[in-house]
Amino acid sequence: VQRMHYITIKQMASLDEIETVKLISMEDHHFYIDRRCAMVSGTIRAMLEGSFAESRGCITLPEISTPVLEKLIQYLYYKVKYTNSTSRVPEFEIAPDIALELLMA
Repeated sequence: VQRMHYITIKQMASLDEIETVKLISMEDHHFYIDRRCAMVSGTIRAMLEGSFAESRGCITLPEISTPVLEKLIQYLYYKVKYTNSTSRVPEFEIAPDIALELLMA
């Protein structure tokens, strides 16, 4: 199982040039991700570009559990990495136990 790397608060302080978005799961787990990866999601993009409170870069997702949000974030990074790739694109694996919940996210 491939683990994605997320930006920690300490890394954020030292990497001011990377614009990040904070996503918060229903269990109050905070994920800091690269804004360009977050923009892959149409829903997140609309929140960030609109006149919502979330446009400041902090999005609470009270309907999405931590494991599902983590998998969603992995997909956003996967999508950015392999869009327009000329090499073989590996399959994005999804565990059956979260597949339905992920589809609804």
